[in-house]
Amino acid sequence: MTRMFNWRLVFKTMGVLTMLEAQFMLIPTFAAWWYQEADLGAWIAAGAITWLSCWWMLAAGRNAEKRVGEREGYVIVAAVWIVYSLFGMLPYWLSGALPSITDAWYETMAGFTTTGSTVFTDVAAQTHSTLLWRALTQWIGGMGIIVLSVAILPMFGLGGMQLYSAEVTGVSYDKLSPRIADTAKHMWVTYILLTLGEGILLWLCGMDRFDALCHSMATISTGGFATHNDSVIAYTPDIQWIILLFMLLSGINFTQLIYAFRGKPQRLFRDEETRWYIGACFIAGLILTIGLLIYTNGALTSIRLGFFTAVATITSTGFVATDYMIWPPILWMIVFFLMFTGGASGSTSGGMKWVRLAIFAKSALAEIKRRIHPNAVIPVRFNGNTLREQTTSNVVAFMFFYIVIIVLASLCFCVCGIGFDESIGVAVSMIGNVGVSIGQWGSSGCYAAFPDAAKWIATFVMLIGRLEIFTVLLLFSRALWKK
Repeated sequence: MTRMFNWRLVFKTMGVLTMLEAQFMLIPTFAAWWYQEADLGAWIAAGAITWLSCWWMLAAGRNAEKRVGEREGYVIVAAVWIVYSLFGMLPYWLSGALPSITDAWYETMAGFTTTGSTVFTDVAAQTHSTLLWRALTQWIGGMGIIVLSVAILPMFGLGGMQLYSAEVTGVSYDKLSPRIADTAKHMWVTYILLTLGEGILLWLCGMDRFDALCHSMATISTGGFATHNDSVIAYTPDIQWIILLFMLLSGINFTQLIYAFRGKPQRLFRDEETRWYIGACFIAGLILTIGLLIYTNGALTSIRLGFFTAVATITSTGFVATDYMIWPPILWMIVFFLMFTGGASGSTSGGMKWVRLAIFAKSALAEIKRRIHPNAVIPVRFNGNTLREQTTSNVVAFMFFYIVIIVLASLCFCVCGIGFDESIGVAVSMIGNVGVSIGQWGSSGCYAAFPDAAKWIATFVMLIGRLEIFTVLLLFSRALWKK
């Protein structure tokens, strides 16, 4: 028998989550008051609208059944990013910082999905509250709105396992404790400590306290929103090295990081995906460094810019330490292909993730061996375990849909009047939540001149990439609603 869809529970959960967003809005509201900025009224109005809406949703979800089914889980996970962006765009729009609804929506979705591309032509001219909200949207979206919520939902009598499994990125996920809420709390504590640690180091190296906070949130979330028009190009090499280090850490599976911080670093080094990820960052950084040495001649500068660009691209952070579009084409094409990769599963980065790339590569090699030895049993192993056929099929399906979406998005961008090369670059950047691209929208990451229709398509692609494709595609499946 088909179970009725529990809409009341969806409204109740969305009400709780929207209440969290309203509380986060108090932070930039306080900043607007502290700095005596003209957009204080817009922040008060946006906060009031969000608060009233969350209470309306809670009222609509009164007496809801507490069980979160798979269907409700997928709907909530997809809807929360849309609802958060709808309310999150209000300050931009009401204050006049982004008078276009399309631009306000784009900037907010780019924040919550940690894509980091922007439509602000002059970032440095924005108010402190606006810049802080841009950083906060990325920071909230980095670890995941749902991972935050499952630490709090039990207080309202709601379970979070279905939400956690639907939102956490990667082929699989690990739990640090039997209770999923405790796992979420451990991850958020680590997330906060990393943010504070980087912020303090940036401040000690000479960065302004406000900028240090914003850049720290943008780094740990692998979002890449900066407070200046030229990203982090103008900062000292010491600051860029600190950002590079924390980008690298943020691309590691947070479960593995927590075990390492608890005195079990051997787990981190034994993890096969971590080795693939670190190895890729090193090799890509080395290749870019060698290329820069050939074309430039400054050894230390080449090392810093080569490794910074490699790590920023692989982790989908999108910070820029130099305009790589002025490099020889072979180098920025390497940067383009790195946009496909991503960090480790269970990290804040986007992209395909190295666990999938590793499984795909191993499956391809195993297939070649089977052709040579047709009667041999050649299993695909990862981390010493034989993978189930379902896991490899999942990886192949994911990568198939990943490429299909890139092709479809590229065609849509071409229809909107974007050049062929740039359409592909933007499509790869949006689905990987990278932000920067190649061509006109290369290392600047500014999409103000992007056609409005293309901006709406781009935000949809960002959302698909952030939710790892299947969560969104399942909503269009009749089978999900039948059973």
